[in-house]
Amino acid sequence: MEAKKGSILIVDDENANLKILTHILGSEYTIYTSTNGTDAVKIALGRLPDLILLDILMPGVDGYQTLLEIKKNDKIKRIPVIFISGLDSDEDEEKGLSLDAADYITKPFSPVVVRLRVRNQIQIISQMRTIEQLSLIDPLTKIPNRRSFDERLNMEWKQAIREQTQISVLMMDLDKFKSINDEYGHPQGDVVLQTVANIFTGVLKRPGDFAGRWGGEEFVVLLPNTPREGAADIAETIRRRVAETVFHRDNGLTFKVTISIGVNSLIPSLESKFDDFMDIADKRLFTAKQTGRNRVISE
Repeated sequence: MEAKKGSILIVDDENANLKILTHILGSEYTIYTSTNGTDAVKIALGRLPDLILLDILMPGVDGYQTLLEIKKNDKIKRIPVIFISGLDSDEDEEKGLSLDAADYITKPFSPVVVRLRVRNQIQIISQMRTIEQLSLIDPLTKIPNRRSFDERLNMEWKQAIREQTQISVLMMDLDKFKSINDEYGHPQGDVVLQTVANIFTGVLKRPGDFAGRWGGEEFVVLLPNTPREGAADIAETIRRRVAETVFHRDNGLTFKVTISIGVNSLIPSLESKFDDFMDIADKRLFTAKQTGRNRVISE
């Protein structure tokens, strides 16, 4: 499969410069163009380019003002900006960089310099995205981690308040997992965690449903716009599929595991708190453990 092209927004009030830069970069990147700062911000918000090349001297809103507008907007403030300008004094470059520009390219353009500096910024942003993605993924199970869950809950919580819809959470814990590690070894325990994580993602069908590793042998599922009855049904499906899964040991013997699940559902208000919402699910999980394990408690 062909790799996705990076995208660049070029902002310059002179069409000749836009044509030159498009010619230099167009074979490697998807190019968007604008001739003024006001339209550039609108295009950036709509297209979310990987990089912005921004002229400084433009009528009306100049490059410095445009960069300040970009940095004020949460949606686009992290897009790197390279200033392109005929101003070539140290003071001009220093001012541009002091406003958090990523780099500075002077006119007339050297195609080699333009390509190298653009490529460098594209590589940097790609590396940053990879690091950010890895910091939100549990390395063992390859599903989101607790930090990722916290961010997702915050987003879905606000939406549930705005739309007054129910949000549900499943707190889950593998039963007697320590004995699996002790009896069969940690590598076998890792296989169990990976297999169970795959069960979650197999059960959840809607794009908005979210499964993550809470820590250790604990997992969490977030179900936006889902009432308690629907959440309990999903929890029961997960419980059953985990219980039915057969694990194979190297010596040819097999074993099974079970999972306990606590469910909570709520239409949150401005007075509602994350901690209370999660605490109720956690208490129901504890009840499931105390009353025999391998069960779902939803009320």
